[in-house]
Amino acid sequence: MTTITPSTRRSRAPVTAAAGSSAIKPILRKTVSVLGTRSRPDDDDSDELASPTKKRKTVVFNESLNVVRDIGNKSLGDAKREVRQALDGHSRGDDEDYDNLKDLFAPSHKQHSPPEEVEDETKQQELVVYVIALTSHVPLLGRSCAGLARSILRCSWLERDDDFSRAYIQLLAALSSVQGSFFTQILSMMVDKFADAQTCSNKGSSVPGFPPVQAETKKDRLHLGLRYLLELFPDGRHIIIDLVSAKFPYTEDSKAVHVEYINHLLRLKTDRPELERDIMELILSRLVKLDMEMTLDLENDDDETTKAVLRQLESSDAKSDDGEDSDADSVVSDQEGDDEQTRRVDMIKSKLETMDAIMDLMFAIYTPVFENPETPEAQEAFHDLLSDFSNVILPHFKSRHTQYLLFKFAMKSRLFMETFTGTLFNIAFESKRPPIVKQAAVAYLASFTARGAKLESDLVQKIVQTFLYYIDNFRVTHTSCRGPDVRRYGQYYAYFQGLLYIFCFRWRDLIDRDLVPASLDWDDPASFIGQDLPWMAGLRSKMQANIASKLNPLKCCSPVIVDEFARLSHHLGLIYIYPQIEKNKNVQLSQFSTGSYATGGALRDSGFEFDNEKWTHLEACFPFDPFQLPVAKRWLDLQNNYVSWQPMAVLSMGSDDEDSESDPDEGD
Repeated sequence: MTTITPSTRRSRAPVTAAAGSSAIKPILRKTVSVLGTRSRPDDDDSDELASPTKKRKTVVFNESLNVVRDIGNKSLGDAKREVRQALDGHSRGDDEDYDNLKDLFAPSHKQHSPPEEVEDETKQQELVVYVIALTSHVPLLGRSCAGLARSILRCSWLERDDDFSRAYIQLLAALSSVQGSFFTQILSMMVDKFADAQTCSNKGSSVPGFPPVQAETKKDRLHLGLRYLLELFPDGRHIIIDLVSAKFPYTEDSKAVHVEYINHLLRLKTDRPELERDIMELILSRLVKLDMEMTLDLENDDDETTKAVLRQLESSDAKSDDGEDSDADSVVSDQEGDDEQTRRVDMIKSKLETMDAIMDLMFAIYTPVFENPETPEAQEAFHDLLSDFSNVILPHFKSRHTQYLLFKFAMKSRLFMETFTGTLFNIAFESKRPPIVKQAAVAYLASFTARGAKLESDLVQKIVQTFLYYIDNFRVTHTSCRGPDVRRYGQYYAYFQGLLYIFCFRWRDLIDRDLVPASLDWDDPASFIGQDLPWMAGLRSKMQANIASKLNPLKCCSPVIVDEFARLSHHLGLIYIYPQIEKNKNVQLSQFSTGSYATGGALRDSGFEFDNEKWTHLEACFPFDPFQLPVAKRWLDLQNNYVSWQPMAVLSMGSDDEDSESDPDEGD
């Protein structure tokens, strides 16, 4: 077995007993010859402890053999005989020594008188001898010794010294080689310490007879043990991944617990590179879960709760910036007496702060890798991120922030942008994908194209051309459809709504610049109004044909997006669609989604009938809506990478033929 080379042991100051105290008793019961009571007078032991001229024996490690000779009154030979006696007795049904051995590793926390405190401290120092002794007798520990194994695992091994922790790790390795169940329990104990308050605390902690141990030292010892065990038993990879997944903090746990746990995972990933993909996917999957819960909480609560959460966040920011109390301290004063709402505000705020801290940590990890996007390391990292996106983020459409990892790093190069959009197109066109995933891919395409400031005009036009090709081909092959039906033709409406959304943000990029009159000012949107603009080929004709078709996409798309597109397309001279909008007011979509659809099964399974028109419209959900996390936001360079909604000032006054002045981006 590979040994862990111990550090040089420092001599420990002798422990002295109060005058008149009794001699220190053997830790285990002894027979007359070996395990019996010692026959020398009590004052012999007292003199040895009380005399300042006599030095206590200390633990001595042989760096090549990792062997303890003796400590205090306990030699390694004596400890080995006592352990053997305890195990042999246990096999015969005599458990007195066996129980004493268990208690030695899991001492009680009773109040001691001063002499007993000295005795307990010395026992704790002598425990390392029994650790080495047990290591040599591990083959005797069968299933009947599960209680002793549990006691060993409850030992406070991180809070002692380096020599003890190294000897203890050797014992864990020996136990792991005896039974697979022991190995799983050992790894479970170690993973439990990822979120253990004592392990995570920055305050020093110790056991009697040992100086305080700082948090970083405990973490070093913990990961030394994990690294050693996983080197000895490579098959533990699957066990450790299952354990860290099962023990990942709940979404309700604090920010500190989440960050500490993830830092341990990142350290484990560094020590064992073969675990990197599993660990990063795990972190992202839990980040998405937290993101979705937070988003749903905000959607399901009323505006007052949301405003209270924002006020608390602003208050926290003000305190962190100024170090003083701000006027926003009483952030839930309007809800005084309403304990339930106060609890909701605190819960949502806690989740948001946790989400913010984890995203900040993830950006800090990946940013150095993408400093030079041309390097093989950066390209490999982007493909890994893209894989995690496809498997973890994309299927959960309610995520609001996690996907910005892809957004930020895709902006690093044209190759990354094309790779990202190409992957989304592949998913959207893949026949075996669930419809909800395919629609999500289209929404990501539209949102990324609309918001990505570094997407050049030619790439924007290529994406729009693909959208146009899809909707027009779909129209031609569905000329016999009964009418608009968002459930049956959801993918089609997703593409059409994506086109409207892209146009609202990137209409300049859909103009053929080579044919634009020199009088137009690209920095002044008002100069385009009333002009006969040279739109990209097929944009006007294909959109007109689809709007006039039986599919009637304007009726099924989000009214907010349709209204904004109507205003812009009218003033920019693309299409005038207000007559169709007026006509659609008399169209009841529920008539096209009757019980005859899919024999009624889908309607019964969904739990509602289409008697409410809101269920027949496509949801206006675009994944790259404004990023709201206050701390992690600093990594995104939004000024250069992100297209914010900027309505035309000349249109803000409205006109007679416009029905709405809503923005497609309520967050900006």
